[in-house]
Amino acid sequence: MGLFNFFTQEIAMDLGTANTLIIHNDEVVVNEPSIVALNRNNLKEVLGVGKKALLMHEKTHESIKTIRPLKDGVIADFNAAELMIRELMKMIYPKKPLFPPSWRMVICIPSSITEVEKRAVRDSAEQAGAKEVYMIHEPMAAAIGAGLPIHEPCGSMIVDIGGGTTEVAVITLKGGIFGRSVRVGGDAMDRAIVNYVKRKYNLLIGERSAEQIKIKIGSAYPLPQEKIAELRGRNLINGLPESIDVSSVEVRDALS
Repeated sequence: MGLFNFFTQEIAMDLGTANTLIIHNDEVVVNEPSIVALNRNNLKEVLGVGKKALLMHEKTHESIKTIRPLKDGVIADFNAAELMIRELMKMIYPKKPLFPPSWRMVICIPSSITEVEKRAVRDSAEQAGAKEVYMIHEPMAAAIGAGLPIHEPCGSMIVDIGGGTTEVAVITLKGGIFGRSVRVGGDAMDRAIVNYVKRKYNLLIGERSAEQIKIKIGSAYPLPQEKIAELRGRNLINGLPESIDVSSVEVRDALS
């Protein structure tokens, strides 16, 4: 039995639209953007995943194709998702072990996921090397992680804002979930910032730049002292690089 446990190891994966986390032995061992870079001439050849692939994203190169396999919290590109999960799982052990373990995996999924979408998640994980796959709804996982009393006769509300979906749920006695999943999240905010800067300043920026600005100076409420950050892009009129200063007030305006 001990030998079986040695070769069978457990991991938990939060397969998100924007980022993917892998927990092993109660530690976050992988925290990478959910993106993979492939060779256009051979879409089975992975050139990079996570942060490495993100550096290639929105760059013009005829032989590199970057793909975000997940959209609105579910898998949109099965093959790319399989390749991304496989490479991310390799990061758990930077040095390849002599005897690769058999993985037992728990994956977070949106509460509004369909059976077809659920099957795509399971198949991708199994093709990537997982021997056993279990799925848990994201609000439930968030509630357990936050230490909420999900088995007590009282309601606990969870609002989980992700890259592709926002989960709002009330969890009560014995884990009953009552809620809704809205397919709007951080990615929609990034696109709103891109459109705002384009409309107001005639400046073209990428979603990556918009996300960095959102994280750096974004706020849901007015701040005692509003923040300002430099934003770089390409002027739509003359095509030249340009820098502007954007305030946290403008970020809120873009998202309102």
